[in-house]
Amino acid sequence: MLSKYLKPFHIDNKNLIRIGPKFDGGYVIDKRIIHLTETIITCGLNDDWKFEKDFLKIKSDCLIIAYDHTVNKEFWIKRLKKDILHFFLFKKLSFRKIINMFKYIEYIFFFRNRAIHHKLKIGLQNIKKKEVTLTKVLKDHKDLILKIDIEGDEYKILSSIIENSDKINCLLIEFHLIDKNITLIEKFIIDNNDLKLIHIHGNNYAGNDSGDPNLIELTFINTKKINIELTKTNKSYPISVLDYKNHPKKKDFILKFED
Repeated sequence: MLSKYLKPFHIDNKNLIRIGPKFDGGYVIDKRIIHLTETIITCGLNDDWKFEKDFLKIKSDCLIIAYDHTVNKEFWIKRLKKDILHFFLFKKLSFRKIINMFKYIEYIFFFRNRAIHHKLKIGLQNIKKKEVTLTKVLKDHKDLILKIDIEGDEYKILSSIIENSDKINCLLIEFHLIDKNITLIEKFIIDNNDLKLIHIHGNNYAGNDSGDPNLIELTFINTKKINIELTKTNKSYPISVLDYKNHPKKKDFILKFED
């Protein structure tokens, strides 16, 4: 069972909206913060910016800034070689998968016209490794959605998130290997006075630990921007129509919490 601290506070489903695809890359947020949001800062990009792209369809004047040091020329060459191999092995025969082979073209247009991509790592600012601190990233921004998927490095920046929570309308964060890091996650939730957990989903890509997901996706809302009753929810997760499997061919996690 999951920690009781991972049980979200209650938000009426009518205030929740899924932005992004009905598979990996989609996130549930409180739609009341959309019109308040000036910027989305994405830490960890990979080859997926569907959330950001769909958000712009709702609020076209939002600024999109992404940070990911791994998405470079070598990344796209490796991806293209893999896609071509899969195509000739008959693994890329669906229309969506064939279109996805040309993702680099979409990347060029999106980050030339609608968004900014910095090839920097979010970390502890080691100049040789081209790292930048989260505090520096957020310095000139406010009223933002902060989206974090940095493959385990999220634990290094939790204190920086709390320090800058007044600038954050909504936090979307993926926690990896939660069985090994649950104490850090619980401390983050307890110490965070402004950002309150309102949604959770178990990512079925990363396997499980005794039936619980190893990877979870959490949505936090700034209660100074949106007033909510701080009452723990009685909802069952996943939530129909809002939550979808990250991996469509694997079972989704039915989440249970400690009392």
